[in-house]
Amino acid sequence: MAYFSVNTHRHRAARTEGIEYRVYFALIFLFALPVAVAGWLWPVLRHGRIPAEGPVARARAEAHQIAPMIFRG
Repeated sequence: MAYFSVNTHRHRAARTEGIEYRVYFALIFLFALPVAVAGWLWPVLRHGRIPAEGPVARARAEAHQIAPMIFRG
């Protein structure tokens, strides 16, 4: 007789962003924002052109990259 429970589907837990993730994300975002503003201002002052991505979007993208790394452990 075959053992059918081996091929059953594994249910993954729903990935919810808890309060701890949001706190880390907010802290990383606040630290990344001044760096992103400086990085955005540099091409404006040096070349006179505005980058396509704004400083808030850049800081948000950096926070989205760094925050999950903390929880991968």
